[in-house]
Amino acid sequence: MAGRIRQADVDEVKARTNIADIIGERVALKSAGVGSMKGLCPFHDERSPSFNVRPQAGFYHCFGCGESGDVYSFLRAMDHVTFTEAVERLAGRIGYTLHYEDGGAAPEHTGRARLYAANAAAAEFFRAQLMTPEADTARRFLGQRGFDAGAAAHFGVGYAPKGWSGMHAALRAQGFTDEELTSAGLVSQGQRGVYDRFRGRVVWPIRDVTGQVIGFGARRLYDDDNGPKYLNTPETTIYKKAQVLYGLDLAKRDISREHRVVVVEGYTDVMACHLAGITTAIATCGTAFGSDHITVLRRVMGDDSTAGEVVFTFDPDAAGQKAALRAFADAKRFNAQTYVATGPQGLDPCDLRLARGDGAVRALLETKVPMVEFVLDQRIAGYDLRSVEGRVGALRTAAPVVAELRDPLLQPEYVRVLARRLGMDTEDVRREVERSGRGGGRRDATAGPEPAQPAPDDGAVRVTLATLPRTPDAGLERDALMGVLQFGHRMDSSLVARALELPFRTPALDAVRRAVLEAPDMQRPGWSVDAVATVREPYRSLAAELLAGDFPALHDDAAVASAGDLARRLVMRGLDREKAELLGAIQRVPAESEEGRGIRLRLRELDVRRQALADEAS
Repeated sequence: MAGRIRQADVDEVKARTNIADIIGERVALKSAGVGSMKGLCPFHDERSPSFNVRPQAGFYHCFGCGESGDVYSFLRAMDHVTFTEAVERLAGRIGYTLHYEDGGAAPEHTGRARLYAANAAAAEFFRAQLMTPEADTARRFLGQRGFDAGAAAHFGVGYAPKGWSGMHAALRAQGFTDEELTSAGLVSQGQRGVYDRFRGRVVWPIRDVTGQVIGFGARRLYDDDNGPKYLNTPETTIYKKAQVLYGLDLAKRDISREHRVVVVEGYTDVMACHLAGITTAIATCGTAFGSDHITVLRRVMGDDSTAGEVVFTFDPDAAGQKAALRAFADAKRFNAQTYVATGPQGLDPCDLRLARGDGAVRALLETKVPMVEFVLDQRIAGYDLRSVEGRVGALRTAAPVVAELRDPLLQPEYVRVLARRLGMDTEDVRREVERSGRGGGRRDATAGPEPAQPAPDDGAVRVTLATLPRTPDAGLERDALMGVLQFGHRMDSSLVARALELPFRTPALDAVRRAVLEAPDMQRPGWSVDAVATVREPYRSLAAELLAGDFPALHDDAAVASAGDLARRLVMRGLDREKAELLGAIQRVPAESEEGRGIRLRLRELDVRRQALADEAS
């Protein structure tokens, strides 16, 4: 039986893995200074990015919630895998062969890993079945919607055969148990045992943002199928429909680059959009667009400003209007601007592509209108604006929409838009909007940002950069430690040792100093992450912020030089402190005494060392 993974392999896999690539699959990261990247934290909901990633150190830290760690801890937290599984997953990505120590404990594996494996095996089974004679109906279904074999392969579309146990038998032959297949939502339990959940249907694999298959959506094909038109994987440990967006694995890079996402209503609409060149299209999976979907998209978009766009495509019928109003209630949490686009004659993207071609699908986005205007029009549509009573009623139902706008610049503009729509005096509309806002208890749109640093759940006080004293000594110690943690592997090791050998005057920073000083080898990849992990509480968050923070420099070489200057200033401060003590001592002893001569000799040595230090800096 295999034992623990050899530590040398654990370190090697971490050293060969760019943590920014792993985190970047879930979070849009932007450059944030020398050797640093920043994005919206995946561990808590925030509007402004406070999540920093330092690829060279292999470290991340959120200045908002305090979460920090290396690439292994990130995978363990996000995917709920064991340490062993995290190492094995990353080793597989880079093609590295792991070695296990004989006699050690067997590697731990969570059931989640088996669920991922079962879904991947099922996706391959369904894909292969699409090529069988039985799947002719499925191929014709796809062809009639404009999707050829290449399109089906690109999206991994497959076919679930009509029998009750085809997939079950195939996956049992691969070693999966009934319990695992049931937990994955691939089979259902009946009186005579388990049977395939998906039968006689076109099947789309649903992947998470990293590209792992977590579930399926299946469309009915045959008249004798009494099931729902669309059937999805039930809720499982890895499939949470409120958080899943179909096509996000394919769209995420373009969403991050273009800061635009197009939300459509179904799998075929996503396919049509992508094939027409709108590669930022995604869809929900059998559920309404909600707040969890917004959270996922905001992290991928990195929409820390109002520059982004979210375009919803809804049918203009009653159900579509209801969906738009529901989306608006949640869409207000986007920083990006939200729009609605409806196809001509109510055509969805798939039907529009069939009827008018790829260009018509692309042109659909040009018809978009701001979500606010769309919702306002829906709110006032049922009122007779020719009568006073109708206009007043429409104003009362539409005013809350304008009152809830966060942007203080948008609100007065939409007051004027609503006044024009209703044919009413702008001041009357403004007063009703203000009254609605006060009555609704809405948060003041001009108020400052939400607190970026919530208190830990356990009530303990976290020592952070913000809580340090604002003194010259604390500033020097802070900046020097930041420089060493981030660039110590490129600094003169003897200089670093001299700089950190004397106690610091700021207790919190001194706790970090001791951990850094005891680091065995600053040339070893990941040394600074390990050093941070050894800092005693409550100072570990401070150490994490020092490692992840923005070091003021224009480029790497300048940062290393600056870090060296700060280290020399610490050494110089120590020399000056010792010189001051000696000058005080020499006043208390006879000048020609043995002790006096020793002090003068020591003072001359200090002057030589100070001059040598000054020469180093020049």
